[in-house]
Amino acid sequence: MTALSKQQQTEFEAAAFRRLVSHLRERSDVQNIDMMNLAGFCRNCLSNWYREAAEADGVAISKDESREIVYGMPFDEWKSLHQTEATAQQKAAFDIHNPHK
Repeated sequence: MTALSKQQQTEFEAAAFRRLVSHLRERSDVQNIDMMNLAGFCRNCLSNWYREAAEADGVAISKDESREIVYGMPFDEWKSLHQTEATAQQKAAFDIHNPHK
């Protein structure tokens, strides 16, 4: 494996994060509950991880601010535009796969 400097590693990780966020914004048809059921994380998890990383570095970012970074718009706006009501099947799968909720 190619040896990377710490700076390169950070830059590549940041680029991968930006690409993931861009991809998730483009795929607004993919519901968070489906992501949770299949992958164990969703857009909200990603925004929480972002906020936690900022806070660990002494930067206060609100939940709403971190969600807007991930969603590309205020969360309530995204929800009204893209979120659908979860089906009984989705909710049941969520309960099985995510007992910690």
